[in-house]
Amino acid sequence: MKKVLIKNAKIVNEGSIFEGDVFIEDGIITEIASSISAKSPNLNIVDAEGNYLLPGVIDDQVHFREPGLTHKETIETGSKAAVAGGITSFIEMPNTNPQTTTIDLLEEKYKLAEHVSYANYAFMFGGTNDNLEEIKKIDPKTVPALKLFLGSSTGNMLVDDEKVLEMIFKESPVLIAAHCEDEKTIQNNLQEYKEQYGDDIPIEMHPKIRSEEACFLSSSRAVALAKKTGARLHVFHLSTAKELKLFDSKKPLKEKMITAEVCVHHLWFNDSDYKTKGTFIKWNPAVKTEKDQEALLKALIEDKIDVIATDHAPHTREEKKNVYTKAPSGGPLVQHALPAMLQMHHQGKISLEKIVEKMCHNPAILFDIEKRGFIREGYKADLVLVDLNAPWAVQPGNTLYKCGWSPFEGTTFKSRVTHTFVNGNLVYKNFNFTPFVKAERLKFDR
Repeated sequence: MKKVLIKNAKIVNEGSIFEGDVFIEDGIITEIASSISAKSPNLNIVDAEGNYLLPGVIDDQVHFREPGLTHKETIETGSKAAVAGGITSFIEMPNTNPQTTTIDLLEEKYKLAEHVSYANYAFMFGGTNDNLEEIKKIDPKTVPALKLFLGSSTGNMLVDDEKVLEMIFKESPVLIAAHCEDEKTIQNNLQEYKEQYGDDIPIEMHPKIRSEEACFLSSSRAVALAKKTGARLHVFHLSTAKELKLFDSKKPLKEKMITAEVCVHHLWFNDSDYKTKGTFIKWNPAVKTEKDQEALLKALIEDKIDVIATDHAPHTREEKKNVYTKAPSGGPLVQHALPAMLQMHHQGKISLEKIVEKMCHNPAILFDIEKRGFIREGYKADLVLVDLNAPWAVQPGNTLYKCGWSPFEGTTFKSRVTHTFVNGNLVYKNFNFTPFVKAERLKFDR
């Protein structure tokens, strides 16, 4: 059995920070104490040197582009970048090619990941206007959620039949995760700007095309439908202050039927950044105003928003350089999400405890992930050591995404991920990877 002892760490877990050691045996945390002595000659001792030990980040929304779009990213390259960024588990989206809209196609994806993924993995099932019978076959113990696009995004899986949508909300055996933007509003706005500019619409118009109203209309409809049907709804990537009135913090997360998420890019960027970043920060939903950005952070701190995710969605540099109507939305984020949030901690915007709650604990609670997301005895040893005072600059040379670029290029982060453990295996250390060890399929305690 493999044994690891992490010594002299500042452990960040369940709302507190304390100094201690963690003992790992066969991939499981077996002891947490202020001091643990070496118990075996066959022991790998890792001295944390007073750095911070966090539970591994669980990213509930990534697009690793496999199968079918592997010139942008693969499960292997995406998961490798993820563990370099302290993400030890991910939930991937269904808008690949082919789209993951049958149980057979879903299982094929799991088989792909089994042999190449550096991080633990799960895949969402995709809903369409005509696959309700397949949705009913979902096994809640092995599938995290059903993904619905209520506004079209990369890969058209738009569910726009109101009767079908209500049936899906009534029948889904798992949580429904929704991308909420009103398609009619977007298309009307787009047509208006195309008449003015043709295809080369200034990128600054993106948040006016994919507008606050488009987001609010769709989110409010989804929330109303969830309340009507009793469905468990999770609204992905909020981007506006207006939508926040749809959510509250009156109940603990475990008891909420309607939850929300914010992505790192909506916390980091605002519409003033389009001048310098252009289409490289073109996302759906759009990065909006500074007022929206500030309101999202406040709602996150106050627990109206439950989870921080990445919506990692890479495209090549060449694709992103296209004119507005041809430049795809989305960008790579898994390697830099945790360092960005730690930078916001240095700026006094968010505590370490709150970062861990929103990136590690809450995704595990929200999706009922079995024995992950916390530093607890008996839990899987998915762990991340971070040095809060080890500055590094984001450059193409140290960016691990297959697409080869990052929206954070030129940014210097003060904090660095030094070690990442997945199931007790040290998979990453100081910009280097250890020999590949298979990660595990996530299980759901339902």
